[in-house]
Amino acid sequence: MSVLHPIISVTGSSGAGTTSVRRTFEQIFRREGIAAAFIEGDAFHRYDRLAMRREMAAAAAAGNPNFSHFGPEANLLQELEAVFASYGETGGGQTRHYIHDAEEAAVYGGEPGTFTDWEAFPEPTDLLFYEGLHGAVIGEGVNLVRYADLKIGVVPVINLEWIQKIHRDRAARGYSTEAVMDTILRRMPDYVHYICPQFAETDINFQRVPTVDTSNPFIARWIPTPDESMVVIRFKSPRGIDFPYLLSMIAGSFMSRANSIVIPGNKLDLAMQLILTPMILQLMQRKRRAS
Repeated sequence: MSVLHPIISVTGSSGAGTTSVRRTFEQIFRREGIAAAFIEGDAFHRYDRLAMRREMAAAAAAGNPNFSHFGPEANLLQELEAVFASYGETGGGQTRHYIHDAEEAAVYGGEPGTFTDWEAFPEPTDLLFYEGLHGAVIGEGVNLVRYADLKIGVVPVINLEWIQKIHRDRAARGYSTEAVMDTILRRMPDYVHYICPQFAETDINFQRVPTVDTSNPFIARWIPTPDESMVVIRFKSPRGIDFPYLLSMIAGSFMSRANSIVIPGNKLDLAMQLILTPMILQLMQRKRRAS
């Protein structure tokens, strides 16, 4: 953790909705005049798309059918930790972009499934914002938790997470439902061992729960809408959280436990604005006092 160079880390599985949460943070940053350096978790994958396919095939031939981006072997986690450490000390570091599709290829000038070159963060910045799979990972010689000042988990119930992933991968990446199912099955051991434990380390978890039937996610024709959902917001420590204020500001909300508030799904952006803005401003006030 760093007073002068704070780090915010948003972690969640593929299809969880971390990109939507990032957009809310970006709105807050713009409104409050905060300059952020950004890291996309995919930038720290170890292999590009073709190399990853080769590594998966080699792992399967060696008796490991579960090699996946969720596990440490397929990622540059030590390098990611080094960037967190560097930013916390100096406010500097570097990242790159993973080019997912033709639209991003037009922006970054590379081929889909490849990486751009490493580039230094713009300077100066007020904070570092990470969004990806491993923002609160501990283990395998890595501990990102000790560097992040605010850790957010985005954790839909698993059937909803799968529905979101299936629809995204079919629409944006041209995958079949069967191909996405194979990916889900292959990643499951790493999901259990490396993704789920992070949500015990996060300061706040946002978990969307559908109020419609999602019992078979592989035949769901639509993603449940925010109006068809509730969101459980869990605080690791409720100290300093003004729950009466949140309850008064968010219609339809209620407390489910001493550290958890439940809100209508269509109030998520409002809730995030109310909860996260004071936390971000507090980080900035600490920064200004220290500098």
